[in-house]
Amino acid sequence: MCGRYASARKKHELLEEFEVEQDGDPDKELGDDYNVAPTKNVYAVLSRVPKEAQRAVRQLRIVKWGLVPAWAKDPSIGSRLINARIETVAEKPSFRQAFAKRRCLLPADGYFEWMPVEGEKKKKQPYFIHPEDGGVLAMAGLYEFWKDPSRADDDPLKWLVTCTVITTDAEDELGRIHDRMPMMIERERWAEWLDPKVTDVEQATRLLVPAEQGRLTAYPVSTDVNNVRNNGPDLIKPLPEEEETALF
Repeated sequence: MCGRYASARKKHELLEEFEVEQDGDPDKELGDDYNVAPTKNVYAVLSRVPKEAQRAVRQLRIVKWGLVPAWAKDPSIGSRLINARIETVAEKPSFRQAFAKRRCLLPADGYFEWMPVEGEKKKKQPYFIHPEDGGVLAMAGLYEFWKDPSRADDDPLKWLVTCTVITTDAEDELGRIHDRMPMMIERERWAEWLDPKVTDVEQATRLLVPAEQGRLTAYPVSTDVNNVRNNGPDLIKPLPEEEETALF
């Protein structure tokens, strides 16, 4: 699963990096977050056709991590739907409509996974996994709209927009840390992945290609990341050499 990631790029950097045409939340900007956890607000890149428009427009929106299906009775289900497995995303009722019509990219600097420490039953060592070239990690995601029946139609909180991260089997090198990893979408597939006109699930599935070997790299980091209240760039700093050596 993918349960934590880091996202510290500024909004203007993401607008440029993803060639966004419309800032969907022009009056809001998220702060640097080195410990993004489920139920937090995150940036999502998506394409939608505005009313009376002829084509889809690429947007940057702020959404909540933890997908709430349109049919859900209340939004609490979102905390259990932070990931969608690639093997079943096109079939499960919680995700299949979004997979066909509402795909997005979730920008990240990297993500965290935990590996059991040999010889210590309950201890796990966190690792930070990120693109080796320092570039942005565009995680494959889905987004959904949920209408709150308890709010008036003119209430700005009437609609809740949420997202989930699609996961796949981890590549061999990363699989030693954890057997799952977020699915990446390479730049040349961004436009097709986001295109709302692509509603054929087989076509969308073909766009989900695992990262090339060596594209990502990992190193151990402080266990401070275990606590969601901790934040800051120190969370993605490699462990000092002497501490790393002690793990092996």
